[in-house]
Amino acid sequence: MKRIFAGGLLMLLVVLFCNRVFAQDKKLIPLTKYPQKDTAVTISIDTSQQKDLNDVLQSIFTKNYKTSKVDTIGRKPIVTFVPAIGYSLQTQLAGTLTGNIVFRSSPGSKVSAITTSMGFTELKQFTLPIVSSIWSRDNRFLFLGDARFYIYPQSTYGLGSGSNIKDEDPMRYNLFRFSEVVMTQIAGDFYLGAGYKLMQHWGVSHKEPLNGAPSDYDAYGSAARTTSSGLSVNVLFDSRDNSVNASKGFYAAIQYYNYQKRLGSDNDWQSIVVDIRKYYHLPGNSDNVIAFWSYNWLTLAGKPPYLDLPSTSWDTYSTTGRGYIQSRFRGSKMVYAETEYRFKITRNGLIGGVVFLNGESFSAGPGTPLQAIQPGYGPGLRLKLSKVSKTNLDIDYGFGNQGSKGLFLTVGEVF
Repeated sequence: MKRIFAGGLLMLLVVLFCNRVFAQDKKLIPLTKYPQKDTAVTISIDTSQQKDLNDVLQSIFTKNYKTSKVDTIGRKPIVTFVPAIGYSLQTQLAGTLTGNIVFRSSPGSKVSAITTSMGFTELKQFTLPIVSSIWSRDNRFLFLGDARFYIYPQSTYGLGSGSNIKDEDPMRYNLFRFSEVVMTQIAGDFYLGAGYKLMQHWGVSHKEPLNGAPSDYDAYGSAARTTSSGLSVNVLFDSRDNSVNASKGFYAAIQYYNYQKRLGSDNDWQSIVVDIRKYYHLPGNSDNVIAFWSYNWLTLAGKPPYLDLPSTSWDTYSTTGRGYIQSRFRGSKMVYAETEYRFKITRNGLIGGVVFLNGESFSAGPGTPLQAIQPGYGPGLRLKLSKVSKTNLDIDYGFGNQGSKGLFLTVGEVF
């Protein structure tokens, strides 16, 4: 689900009046490290001194309410849907129906999740993504799915991180994307797998830059319809203590894609995504966390369709580039780094805060060098939706160059 920018406080009100949020909308929520054998799991997390939104609402509306210590997720699916209304730079007024299905394949497996967020906006955009992360019995296999259909008017701003925000070029297109990856456990936290990915854009049109400048889209090669179809090789190492809100551990994922004409692509081309994250307690004896993220998305060979090039906030979870609108920068290579400091504001964990700093650099077309580093930075608040899974509602205000700024809302940590 994409981030919601300025004006999204109505979403917060909707969440506040939902009885329970079992899981966030993007990632898995392992509540603790689980054994590798199929044995009964006892979760011994003492949450009696912690508070989340459910505790607050229940204490107001339920007589003699006592804070529960433990929530559990078993094989029986838990289905949650939340309607929301918000406003963003990209969508203007938008209504969404966000939902997830959360379960375990066995008592010893990590939490599996299927999520969706159907939305319709004032700009006549329609979005329907379905993202799934399914852990098999005893975590031997991991199935990662991503299917989405968009009717999506959206502007582009030219190629490279040296592009000017005044070069806005309004576009319109439809998108269908399908990806499925199967990963098998090699040893411990190390997984290896392969998959297939299809990206199709059709009904593509644009109005030319509003300031009359030459169009990078035309110069790169415009097309009313494009297809990218290819196979992937995937490597994963994940030792985080909690994938929705990690406080320690290391995450590294490498995704190599080979798009081929014989599989239906318009062109032969290859790309790679390298996603690395590291988490530390700071100070070491506190619950505060400093987190580091490196996300590098590179075209290795060939010429991808324009709309399949690396771009701001077009990563899997649409979280890169706080401080800039989606698609603000685009190019054949993207190098991205971010650090965030997360700290408690209230002792019971209900409210927290963050400060973040990121930088992104893009090249223009294939074979061109990286351009200027564009920084993004700002503060944020965290509101605890689930004290057991550590799921937060993120409310961030980001700043960037050329007057770029806005409010960013996300369910679950940004990385």
